[in-house]
Amino acid sequence: MELLPDIPIPAPKFRLKWDITLGILFIHLGALFAPMTFSWSAFGVFIFFQLLTGCLGITLAFHRLLTHRSFKVPKWLEYTLTLFGSLAIQGGPLKWVATHRVHHAYADRPQDPHSPNRGFWWAHVFWLLAFDDVLDHPTKFTMYVNDLTIDPVHRFIEKTHVLQSVALGVLLFALGGWSWVVWGIFARCTFVWHCTWLVNSAAHIWGYQTYTTNEGSRNNWWVAILTYGEGWHNNHHAYPTSAAHGLKWWEFDLTYAIIKAMALLGWATEIRLPRGNPAQLPALSPAEYAKWARQKTRLPAPPLAGVAA
Repeated sequence: MELLPDIPIPAPKFRLKWDITLGILFIHLGALFAPMTFSWSAFGVFIFFQLLTGCLGITLAFHRLLTHRSFKVPKWLEYTLTLFGSLAIQGGPLKWVATHRVHHAYADRPQDPHSPNRGFWWAHVFWLLAFDDVLDHPTKFTMYVNDLTIDPVHRFIEKTHVLQSVALGVLLFALGGWSWVVWGIFARCTFVWHCTWLVNSAAHIWGYQTYTTNEGSRNNWWVAILTYGEGWHNNHHAYPTSAAHGLKWWEFDLTYAIIKAMALLGWATEIRLPRGNPAQLPALSPAEYAKWARQKTRLPAPPLAGVAA
């Protein structure tokens, strides 16, 4: 069920984040050199790091492991997978997890950081360019990730996530020259970014809904292909702590298949699956929705029960 689509959300006061804006522009401009620097070895580097950072790093580690705690792994593996996610250049783990937990608590409400109710391109990328009074505050966003801020390793990865990618770029240049840098950093990041962003935009607009969750999430097969199972997004909003997102036989979920393989190796334990009734956000009347939309700041820390253990 789409959330009150006839009631527009007022545009928030827009404060441009110049560092993020220039960074996204820089990576996209670098990706334009991909055709001129193509080699099969560089393409192999692209595939390898796309799987490493997009699948294992963002989808498996940042999302299903850190955000929702849908399974457990040994700490050495958790830190390794988190580092893979950090190399996707989507921000450090603490900020990424905080943003996603807020999204679940307020999905398609005015307090949602990237609701497509403000338009496809807002949900896809423009929200990243706008300063958020809570999520972009150096200390306020940590109230959503108290379970991670107590861990000094996660704090270190958060503080050094940009330097990690710079070091990777230097290593790729030393091993394969500019072609490996262009394909392993610029082209790969651009591709992984847009795949991740499609979950926020396309998977809240197009597709089918198996569950009534009182927000706009959709199950979208082509987003699921691009994101290793993340496109079964309505299933995920219905059972956010489930390690499996594809819940029908035809809803292939590569990430969950990897988690099951990790379990066979003894690396993944306490794997959580759908139980009980699907999660539902409280339904809002038009008057309540309009009141929320007039609020200039996000409400206090959201109720995260059911979002993370």
